[in-house]
Amino acid sequence: MRHFLSLKDFSRTTLWSILNRAKELKSARRRGERLSSLTGKILAMLFEKPSTRTRVSFEVGIKELGGDVIFLGANEVGLGKREAVKDVSRTLSRYVHGVIIRTFSHDRLLEFADCSSVPVVNALTDLLHPCQALSDVFTVWERFPVLEDIRVLFIGDGNNVLHSLLFASAQFGFSLVVLTPKDYRPSPIILAEAEELAIKNFSRTSIHLISSVEEIGKVDVVYTDVWVSMGQEKQRDVKLRDFKGFQVNESLLEKIGNPWVMHCLPAHRGEEVTDSVLDGARSIVFDQAENRLHVQKAILEWLWK
Repeated sequence: MRHFLSLKDFSRTTLWSILNRAKELKSARRRGERLSSLTGKILAMLFEKPSTRTRVSFEVGIKELGGDVIFLGANEVGLGKREAVKDVSRTLSRYVHGVIIRTFSHDRLLEFADCSSVPVVNALTDLLHPCQALSDVFTVWERFPVLEDIRVLFIGDGNNVLHSLLFASAQFGFSLVVLTPKDYRPSPIILAEAEELAIKNFSRTSIHLISSVEEIGKVDVVYTDVWVSMGQEKQRDVKLRDFKGFQVNESLLEKIGNPWVMHCLPAHRGEEVTDSVLDGARSIVFDQAENRLHVQKAILEWLWK
């Protein structure tokens, strides 16, 4: 039995095999091929947080692979409130062939996976978002076949997306420059783990934390995310003040070499990114969104390979 909880858990060989399979699946879908790798399997999607891309891409992906899916929203289970996490995990293990979880606490996800006798997929926690980051790597790889040669700039909060991008940099070797206010830097524990993994894989680390636009230099990709994430609405005024000057706009793009632009969505247009950039010729944001489907199908296939 396998789980998909964090990019740090896998060998580089395994991650590359998933990306190569995603490439095949993307081509197969465009040719209209029917697949049956999940035929006879029913998966539960247990989501405590709202979702557009994650929910739809997983549901479509499961059905395109021949499987079926049951969706369980936040008010239906009451994970850890109405019922103990371990009891839900053990019960669902008797009903379904796998569980995809989108929740708040990463410890809750780990407890659920530890008690489960079927594969568990991390569809987002407050700490990590591995499906998003692996799809992001796939999107970059479509344009840069040699990932070790490129520089990716992340501008924004030190959140779950960034944490998984740190592990992605350590696994795939691209240079990751992180521009964020000092009070919003990523978890020191995650950063240390990513740097240790990078040294193990490449005998070096290419992760750089900066605090000023002037320190950026030329980059191949710029990636941003919302400054005010789900559940942080009370911090909105403070965060808008602290992130002033960190917007991805046309002036910034010109300064840093007109890179490709990425955003995991949903975007707060006019805050972290302007309309002209998000909808512009250098935006690959909707390729990025589409690729969630192909990469997650490859992950699901790998779980039962």
